[in-house]
Amino acid sequence: MKNLSHNQRIYVPLDNVDLEQSQRLTLMLKDLIGGVKIGKEFFTKFGPEGVTKIRNLGMPIFLDLKFHDIPNTVAGAIRSAISLEPRIVNVHALGGRDMLLASRDAIDNEINKLGCKPPLLFGVTVLTSMDNSDLLETGIPGSVLEQVKRLTLLCVESGLDGVVCSANEIETVREVGGPNFKIITPGIRPAWFERGDQKRIVTPGEAIKRGGDFLVIGRPITQSKDPADSLRRIISEIEGELG
Repeated sequence: MKNLSHNQRIYVPLDNVDLEQSQRLTLMLKDLIGGVKIGKEFFTKFGPEGVTKIRNLGMPIFLDLKFHDIPNTVAGAIRSAISLEPRIVNVHALGGRDMLLASRDAIDNEINKLGCKPPLLFGVTVLTSMDNSDLLETGIPGSVLEQVKRLTLLCVESGLDGVVCSANEIETVREVGGPNFKIITPGIRPAWFERGDQKRIVTPGEAIKRGGDFLVIGRPITQSKDPADSLRRIISEIEGELG
């Protein structure tokens, strides 16, 4: 992923529940970013038909539904998702080895049937809205970094393409996964934007310097009066940080 331009690394989430607005934003940013992220809010409102309408605009899609269930159920969900032709799909790594292996097998088997390009399969490690105290409340001892390291190893051993983690954990993930293991970093905020509800954030340039492959950048772009201008400002900031 090292040959990607700065803007190709950026995925913008379509978090609003207005389909026409999402289509307009997609068209506005189509040639400026790597793709859009469709999560639970959009998918629950508009379903597969909504995803198809966005995909038909020619925009690569990260289908961010974070599947987490028994292995058979998640495998079925993955098979259904393949027909939407996403570039990226994800599952919760906490679902365990059997669920991760079932997800990998579901993709491999389904693309053989359909003859389509496989999506990248990512495992979600620890949400960027959580810190050490949040983990402890859920019964998970140790630090966020330790948990990310454990789950990354599990994803590597299960044949996933990469993980979703905070940019603060990139170096550790890279040590475990190696140079070709891919990393998506949400919780990205340019220096000029507020932190919001994210607890483990860094700037876009810093995330790339640390080795992140894909950056999810939402509110600084989607809440702007001029999303394209804000995106250009972010790219300029990245270029300034990276030299």
